[in-house]
Amino acid sequence: MDCRDQNQIQDYWNDFFRDTDVQDIDYEGIDLMLPPPEEEPYRQYYFMAVCRKWVKNFEQENGRSPKACVVNMGCQMNARDAEKLTGILHVIGYEEHASEEDADFVIYNTCTVRENANNKVYGRLGYLHGYKKKNPHMIIALCGCMMQEEKVVAKIKKSYPFVDLIFGTHNIFKFAELLAQVYEQSSMVVDIWEDTTQIVEQLPNERKYPFKSGVNIMFGCNNFCSYCIVPYVRGRERSRKPEEIISEIKRFVADGVIEVMLLGQNVNSYGKNLDEPVTFAQLLSEIDQIEGLERIRFMTSHPKDLSDELIEVMAKSKKICRHLHLPLQSGSSRLLKIMNRRYTKEHYLELVDKIRTAMPDIALTTDIIVGFPGETEEDFEETMDVVRRVQYDSAFTFIYSKRTGTPAASMEDQVPADVVKRWFDRLLKEVQTIAAKKADALTGQTMDVLVESVNHQDASLVTGRLGNNSVVHLPGDESLIGKIVKVKLEECKGFYYYGRLI
Repeated sequence: MDCRDQNQIQDYWNDFFRDTDVQDIDYEGIDLMLPPPEEEPYRQYYFMAVCRKWVKNFEQENGRSPKACVVNMGCQMNARDAEKLTGILHVIGYEEHASEEDADFVIYNTCTVRENANNKVYGRLGYLHGYKKKNPHMIIALCGCMMQEEKVVAKIKKSYPFVDLIFGTHNIFKFAELLAQVYEQSSMVVDIWEDTTQIVEQLPNERKYPFKSGVNIMFGCNNFCSYCIVPYVRGRERSRKPEEIISEIKRFVADGVIEVMLLGQNVNSYGKNLDEPVTFAQLLSEIDQIEGLERIRFMTSHPKDLSDELIEVMAKSKKICRHLHLPLQSGSSRLLKIMNRRYTKEHYLELVDKIRTAMPDIALTTDIIVGFPGETEEDFEETMDVVRRVQYDSAFTFIYSKRTGTPAASMEDQVPADVVKRWFDRLLKEVQTIAAKKADALTGQTMDVLVESVNHQDASLVTGRLGNNSVVHLPGDESLIGKIVKVKLEECKGFYYYGRLI
């Protein structure tokens, strides 16, 4: 062990990592004879080097690199987390693998918004157990929102003791350190934090697309909608400093990214908890000025926090996509109050009018819950009225899912399943009819499309997205991927288009 004192060791680490980009870390040069740094993310770079040593031993013993399968089960913030997990595994030396069954490392990045999401994880674990018996190298890890529930962790410990690692949403940055613990001990490693004020973002990530990326601008939620478990598993709102966000996006652009998706549970409340408060509109204005960045998206917006300033910034920008996801949840002011949404039907419709006046070409999408406790036929008709008046381009419709620990779970007057199903079918039909008409109205127009991939069903086609997020298929090859091209929309298929290059 090195005889230097703690201050000298810390100075050594500061000098070693100073002014070094995460992509340029010299992992082979990290001195593993020293104790790990205390400061993040330097500490995690150290443990990535520790894990790389384990991987080299694996390669010598097995004549191949270990294979890792990262399974994402949640929202776009989870997808961004999955890119970090994949990036760290890549640095450590794992090869990315699509199949869980014959992987050496499997990690489920879980979601817990609905009950069936939890059941899906339990089912996958039972299925995977048999494969782990056949593969002594297999490591199984669980992370994400579901792991923040105490009862879930207790159940896994009891019923799925073959799981090797469990961690949650607040300490995902510790992944390499926790994996190093797994290598060193035979028992299950569990590290769940109830909450945190830490934000550690300067970690490796493996983007799914080289030309676009999600960017976390904030974490957590302070809204406590009565049906939602997110504030309990993601914690309170924590905003990243704007200069860190801008710097990250500039690095991405230098690496070929032309579109970013700004991510947060409620992006409209960004910056309120910073030492020097910044509004989301101000942040967007700064990002809008980054040279080389061509498209900006964001989600999710809460109606109660969507400001006139934000509408003005969006209307003036040529980079911010003409698409806004504005969750409604219910058209009934009575239910919205019980849901703790803190806006009324009238306020929502006024907001839509403001948005459409400033941006007549904007695509509006939404979330709607059917069957919330106490919902009546009259409440449901209020929702249908909003749907008809707003004319959404698309809507995500959900049957209410009781989440233990939320106020709504203990409410009386749970709506009978047959009534919910009848309402849901009516709503879905209305939403789809309106969306099809809205989509068809663009037929014949020439619009910009960001080409994302070769079409999965027909290799003579490529697939991309309009600024309003609609999918377009057109003749082309992989040379178009990552480019924004002019496309004439020749045929509408309801929810996607066929087009041709202009």
